[in-house]
Amino acid sequence: MNPLLAFLLPFGLTIVTAYIGGVASIQAVSFYRDLEKPSWAPPSKVFGPVWTTLYIMMSIALWQVCQRATGQALYVALSLFSLQLCLNAVWTWLFFKWRKGAWSVADILALWFTLIVLTVLFWSIHPLSALLMVPYILWVSFASALNISVNRLNPDKLSNSQN
Repeated sequence: MNPLLAFLLPFGLTIVTAYIGGVASIQAVSFYRDLEKPSWAPPSKVFGPVWTTLYIMMSIALWQVCQRATGQALYVALSLFSLQLCLNAVWTWLFFKWRKGAWSVADILALWFTLIVLTVLFWSIHPLSALLMVPYILWVSFASALNISVNRLNPDKLSNSQN
């Protein structure tokens, strides 16, 4: 892959994802504040710095993979990376904008599974890239538990119907 494209693509994709998620979460602070949460839930001010750090780390991971992978391996890596970004962005819309509790849980579990597969693939291409994905997996694991808990605690504020 062209070195400039290998650098710009990962960072561009994550910036677009952050923007799309940001649009859906404009009212997130007040909505999150008003939800019943477990005692172990972090304050809303934690999420911004954590996501910024994770986006930087995952972009660096993909950048390294783009410099090393070719052919089918590169195609699969880019496809899985794009899928996890889509699941990431859609979760914000499902939870904060559309307030679909069950759908947000399904989405974040799909995101977690996709991250595991992506990280295994990254390991086969560049182990350091896989290690850069581990904090993201850990955060999504924590966020999954939080999402499930908040969903159960707020049946009146999060719709759990199929529509």
